[in-house]
Amino acid sequence: MPESKPTRSWIDILSELIEVYFKSARQTKRGRTWHQHVVPYKDGWAVRREGNKRITSKHRRQDTAINKAKRLARKYKADVIIHRQDGTIRDRINYD
Repeated sequence: MPESKPTRSWIDILSELIEVYFKSARQTKRGRTWHQHVVPYKDGWAVRREGNKRITSKHRRQDTAINKAKRLARKYKADVIIHRQDGTIRDRINYD
């Protein structure tokens, strides 16, 4: 006798649908990301979300700005892009 597949409960199906919904909701239509850029700012450094004009936070030292950007990137499963004083990219850290 062939083995039959176990039937899935409506709770399993509902939880799968909710998971798919939230995964698709993270991908916005405009393609905005949560990538965090550490950029030079006045006499210090700033953290700025990719695509934003406003900065998220200001710091006197680059290492404190990097730590803040890392915390945000871990939370949103994004990248940290670290810039040099001249604006070129020094490093990129992925938290996917």
